[in-house]
Order: sequence, then C-alpha cells, then structure tokens
Amino acid sequence: MTEFPAAAATDDHVLAVWLAEQAGARLLEIRTQGLEGKELKDAGDRAAQEVLARLLAEHRPDDAVLSEEATDDAARLKAPRVWIIDPLDGTREFSEPPRDDWAVHVALWQDGELTVGAVAQPALGETFNTGTPSVVPPRTSQRPRIAVSRSRPPAFVQALAEALDAELVPMGSAGVKVMSVVRDIADAYVHAGGQYQWDNAAPVAVARAAGLFCSRVDGSPLVYNGADTSLPDLIVCRPELAEQIVDFVRQHGTE
Repeated sequence: MTEFPAAAATDDHVLAVWLAEQAGARLLEIRTQGLEGKELKDAGDRAAQEVLARLLAEHRPDDAVLSEEATDDAARLKAPRVWIIDPLDGTREFSEPPRDDWAVHVALWQDGELTVGAVAQPALGETFNTGTPSVVPPRTSQRPRIAVSRSRPPAFVQALAEALDAELVPMGSAGVKVMSVVRDIADAYVHAGGQYQWDNAAPVAVARAAGLFCSRVDGSPLVYNGADTSLPDLIVCRPELAEQIVDFVRQHGTE
C-alpha cells in the first residue's frame, strides 16, 4: 500500500484517486495467487471491498457509503455526503488474466450532485479522475465508434450504429466503456440493459469533467443517491453526437 497523501486529508479528489489505486493494487496482488474462475472473482470482490471500506472508515468516518459489495444503509438518503463505490467493475474480465478491461470506481455524491470521481484501470496503470480532468482529444476516426458489451451487445445499439454509420467496439466493464470515450477509443457508450448507481457514478463524474455529454437514454438527467439503486440506462458521448443519439432513442426506443 502506498503512503497516504497528505493532501487527501482535505482534498476529496486526491483521496478518491488514492482509494481507487489502493484497491487496484490489492486486486493485482489477488491475480497473482493462482486462483481461477469463480474463486478468483469472489476473492477480488471481497478484497477490494475490504480495502475501500476500511480506508473510507478511517479517512472519512462521517460520510455514508453505497457499495455494490455491501448491504445498503438507508441512512445514506439523509446524508449530505455519500461515497458511491464499485470495488471491482468487470469481475468477469478481472478473472481472465491478462485482460485489462476492468476497473475500480470511487465517486462522491454531495448535496445532490456528483462532485468527485476516480476510475482506476489497474492493469493499465491508469487512473482517470476529476481532480486532473482528462482532455478528450479531437476525434481520430472518420466513422463514430460505439462501445458495447463484448458478450451482450443490445440489439438497439446495432440499429443505432446503422443510423449513425458507426462501428461497434466490444469491450469489458461499464467503467472501461465510459473511459474509452474519454480516451478516444470510442466516441459513445449507449446502454439500456440494466445498471446500478455504482456501475456508472464514478465514470460519469470523470466523463463530465472531461467535457463529455452524459444523460439517461431519453436525455433526462442521471440522478444519484436515490432510494432505488437501479440506474438502468445511460448515454456518454462526445457532445456533437448527443442530439442524434437521444433523438434516435426517443423515436425508436431500446427494445
């Protein structure tokens, strides 16, 4: 574990990066222990949750936490500050070394808004964050690229790709798909197959800080720290594609 950075005592952006990287380092260790399949998945989920829960309790003891790997505490609904975490996003990809398309998500919701986010891709040695926002480079492809699930690409996205003359780019976890737009590997990520707040809170915070468009598929705002942890659909894309994508979904739906 790397030393606690002094700035993280008062700077939530610095803390989010450090937290994500500590969990990521532990996950890389787990990957070297000779585990396979479900055993590796379960060990990764447990270890990353333990790291994040312990460090948040130590360094932000007064804040609430919403995590995929912990029992939801309704007290968070009245809390002014809530950390929304996914200790291991892309468990399947994590369990298939040397795949690198998995991530650790750490976000902070404060007084109604996402204010902080960090998405670590430990196998890449990269952490994208709101403290030092990414600058999305000019688009390098002639045709738009849409990030999709490598195993379950939804049918409507194929129709959307045809309407936009776009190509589909398969990859792993939700966070990795959002970061692919930040990194100019894709130009959009459109999802309507079911997600939860922890799946996209940190990625959306990072994408917004980078200047990308983020919304529900019908163009309505993404709302976090709701009583229902489900947040089933989203669009993250370059701003110039937003109107076309939202109009397509409004006209054709996602079935």
